[in-house]
Amino acid sequence: MAQTIVITGLADGMGRDVAKLLAQSGDSIAGFDMDEAGINSLREELKAIGGDHLLTTMDITDRPGILKFRDQVLQKYGKVDIVLSNVGIGFFDPFEEVNLEKALKCLEINVIGCAAIFQAFIPSLRKQGGGKLIAMSSLVGQIPFPFESIYTASKFAIEGMVDALRLEVAPFGIRVALIEPAQVSTKFAAKIHHLPPEGSPYRERAKRFIDKDNELVKTAPTPIQGAQIIVKVLKSDKPRLHNQMAFRDSFFMMINKWLPVSVRDNILVNFMDIKV
Repeated sequence: MAQTIVITGLADGMGRDVAKLLAQSGDSIAGFDMDEAGINSLREELKAIGGDHLLTTMDITDRPGILKFRDQVLQKYGKVDIVLSNVGIGFFDPFEEVNLEKALKCLEINVIGCAAIFQAFIPSLRKQGGGKLIAMSSLVGQIPFPFESIYTASKFAIEGMVDALRLEVAPFGIRVALIEPAQVSTKFAAKIHHLPPEGSPYRERAKRFIDKDNELVKTAPTPIQGAQIIVKVLKSDKPRLHNQMAFRDSFFMMINKWLPVSVRDNILVNFMDIKV
């Protein structure tokens, strides 16, 4: 049965592929992104696929704009079945050298952005007797990664927020889920990777981390493979709370849960080639 699905951050990457896969199955897509060119080209692609879609250009930090968008969606479609919070930015820096104003922006976009889109649509989901709230998290929402302390903090926050609200909205038939990819072969990591300046005590290890991350991306799921997994979660009647994209990710989640901290740390620093 065709559904109406809200997606944030769908102008590029996996979000864009998710929108196209859903449109091909007859679903209506309502979404926004701040990339105007990306939104315009996606609008044309969805028009060619067929169906009825509502796309607009907007920043996730525009909270009055989100409420206006919600009203437009509900007026057009009458109801929403699924909300996918996909918008987010990365952040890479040794913690000692982090620009805290930029860190605050990352937390605003990644955490409060997710909260804002969920909060906007929960009343209608509650009144209609159910629906799904799906958030894009990350492997680092469970396993802290060095040089990604702020990004890790944002994903830990999303995991805690979603797990807590799950208990609040379950009585209304609203299901929630987290999708926790590690590397995906997109340009996401390349956009944030940068070496600390010359003279930084972290520069050499950060370079090794970046090199290893770039190596892992080469064998990571493609955006379309990632999108197919996301669509599977969206379409599940009873999605699991935690969903990974590859066996390696699930394996790391398992050992993170059961192994002693010292052993986990040793595995991580060796795997990412940052052992001193």
